[in-house]
Amino acid sequence: MTNSKLTYVWEQYLFHYISEGGFTYLVMADDSAGRRMPFAFLADLQRKFTSAPSSSSSEVIPAYGLQGSFGPVIANLMDTYNTAPPADELSRAQTELNQVKDIMVQNVEQILSRGERIELLVDKTDVMAGQATAFRRGARTVRREMWWKNKKIMMLSVLVGLIFLWILLAQFCGAGLNQCRSKPKTD
Repeated sequence: MTNSKLTYVWEQYLFHYISEGGFTYLVMADDSAGRRMPFAFLADLQRKFTSAPSSSSSEVIPAYGLQGSFGPVIANLMDTYNTAPPADELSRAQTELNQVKDIMVQNVEQILSRGERIELLVDKTDVMAGQATAFRRGARTVRREMWWKNKKIMMLSVLVGLIFLWILLAQFCGAGLNQCRSKPKTD
């Protein structure tokens, strides 16, 4: 007898079997179960059966001879695969790949968000540079206006000072300042 591993389809059911070492392991599953999970179940069943002490004995076992001793093992294995099947390598790898993909998507989103924040900072910097230039121009204009205003006040102060000096001198020397001139001495 040759070793084989096949699946037969009948309506919505799939019959999966592994034939190896003179034993045939068979399971029936819905087509929604796919192929990986039933064959993982059969591989587990085969491993447990071949490791059982009663299967390695050299005496001929009659039909249904192991049902009492191996039946609970099969029932426990079926319960495990129906309620919480162990993750096969492909499913585990797919889960890890999805987790890595999710992390990469988050990283890309963070980079894009950081890029948007950098663009916002660049825009704010451009606005502030424009405001600084306008402030510099305004400050230069105000400084010039204040310089002229200061010069006007200085000239006005000098003029007021001269007028005040003239008024003071006019009190003593007359309006034309002609009385304060030294008169020639006649001897």
